[in-house]
Amino acid sequence: MGSRTPGRGGRAFGRTPCAYHEGVPEIEFAFLADAAESIPGHKFHVLGGGISRVEGRAYPLRHPHFALVIGLLVAATEMGRDHEVRFVLLDADGHEIATATGVIRAEGGGDARDAVLTFSIDLWNVTFPAPGDYSVRLLVNGSERKRLPLVLAPPPPGG
Repeated sequence: MGSRTPGRGGRAFGRTPCAYHEGVPEIEFAFLADAAESIPGHKFHVLGGGISRVEGRAYPLRHPHFALVIGLLVAATEMGRDHEVRFVLLDADGHEIATATGVIRAEGGGDARDAVLTFSIDLWNVTFPAPGDYSVRLLVNGSERKRLPLVLAPPPPGG
């Protein structure tokens, strides 16, 4: 059980226990970067990792390139099977800005070990209609596994 701490407005905030869903790999880590190069299942190289805020001078804003870097934790029992990985970029109202789906298959060495499969997805020329709060949602086998917040800041005053 997670601890719960009262938050603003009397609401309770806290970490709820994660449920294990057999056959659905977990996302060990995920983040946005300026650029990334990865060989699935091996180390990756990242430039400008950890993007959570972008400032724009004018909107709609076309961002030339993001890389979405993902580490998928695959249990030994989930090896040798296809897993659908999908990302959805949503605006504050829940409208899709961008989406893509792919299939990943992790092959194990037969030693009954879990593995982290690393890969990156290039996002080219994404257009953000207005400043505000956006969210990258990551789904594995149809189950949402991770959310990444992304704030698009308004133009600076006088800019």
